[in-house]
Amino acid sequence: MRSKHLLRRPSQNAAEPRVGWPTSGVLAWATQVIGWRTRSRKPPKVELHNPWAFPRDMPVPTTPPLLTDEVTLARYPFLPQASDWIRTMAVRHSIDLNELLEGTWMEQARQRARIRLIDSVQSKEGVQVVGGDIHTEEGRLIEAFSFYYARLVMCASEDERLIARWAQAEAARAEQLLIQDTSNLPAVARTYITEVEQTSIAPSVRSTPSGMGMHQLRQRPSDEWRVGLADFIEICPKITGHRWRLPNVDIERGWVKLHGERQYASSAKLARLLRERIKAAIQAETLEKMAEVTTDLAVRLAEPVGMVRNLMANKTSEAIALVGAEESDWPPCMQKTIADLAGGVNVNHFGRLFLASMSATLALPQESCVGFFRGAPDFSESTTTYQVAHVYQHEYTPAGCGKLKVNHNCPVLPGDNRTCDQPWMDHPLKYIRATQRWKRLTERPSSNESTETEKPPKSDD
Repeated sequence: MRSKHLLRRPSQNAAEPRVGWPTSGVLAWATQVIGWRTRSRKPPKVELHNPWAFPRDMPVPTTPPLLTDEVTLARYPFLPQASDWIRTMAVRHSIDLNELLEGTWMEQARQRARIRLIDSVQSKEGVQVVGGDIHTEEGRLIEAFSFYYARLVMCASEDERLIARWAQAEAARAEQLLIQDTSNLPAVARTYITEVEQTSIAPSVRSTPSGMGMHQLRQRPSDEWRVGLADFIEICPKITGHRWRLPNVDIERGWVKLHGERQYASSAKLARLLRERIKAAIQAETLEKMAEVTTDLAVRLAEPVGMVRNLMANKTSEAIALVGAEESDWPPCMQKTIADLAGGVNVNHFGRLFLASMSATLALPQESCVGFFRGAPDFSESTTTYQVAHVYQHEYTPAGCGKLKVNHNCPVLPGDNRTCDQPWMDHPLKYIRATQRWKRLTERPSSNESTETEKPPKSDD
């Protein structure tokens, strides 16, 4: 049910923003925070913020297509078309800076923003797709202003690494939404890509059953898309995979055809390209607004900024601990793969990829990783060096215990290893952390005992 407090008109004497941002009322606040730079009350022409300042002639549309559906604008609040609508909502409901930062109206928006920020640090899949009910006005307000609150926090953090991570998470969420949201995919595509066209296929092929999962949605047949060669050349270097390399695509008269594959629909490929453009746009706009954050505003946002920084610090400390892992800390699967290769065993492809990704995660030198493969019967110095460098460059995530068992790369049987037998043990990296933790616990008392035993005997004098 829609909350009544969101629909009532507040007093005209609502509190003005106190510090940091314009203090001429809600309209001025919306102008500053949402990104409008005109002093007129007449809505200006919406133009896409160009995230690629150098060179300035990158293929980015200057005027995006018209989008007026409020549900769509709430679902994608980063769109340039959303600025007009969000500004109108801020004025209509008197949502000023004080309300967004501390007011009871926007408490749910702040909670949703914290979830977005936490997901950006902890989840590799990006911000959760599931949000509030954007088919109600209250839900649309919460979803849209949660994005702007999260962006304020990122601006106040003044941490380019955090901003890049958050932009990546928001863009990954947008990609997953666009894979499902085929009705809005054309408009979003024409917002961020200069040349993009859609060619229809037979209706009988296009129809799909309901209740499909995300993996099935990526594979389902759809209309075929093609993008301009200039757009593709600018975007594709940021994406890994052979299908995104220029020699492997179908080019016709300046167009790159995004052919649908059995495991990758044409619309899913377009959504993947859009993810890179959306990420760059969010990141560039946040970095631009970071310079506008005052000391007073930074103080008011210190709590959420500290929360995100602490989460990031914990992530970093875990990575540092893994980098310092000794050989005795390595899991049995990794040790067995190394031993098999040294003994001339032809380890399968999955095992080799696992060893390379583990070596990269543990920050072992690439030369050391290549050395693991020298005993392989099909070893080639140049090929192995190239493949290892590729794994290191793209930061592949090591496989978990389940996949290792399925691919016959787990040497441990029940009862062989007490740590591996634990019910929570589902990844080799957890094995390393558990081993390091056990060492720290066992070394503390032993160090105290050694100190006591090394005390010199008392003199008889």
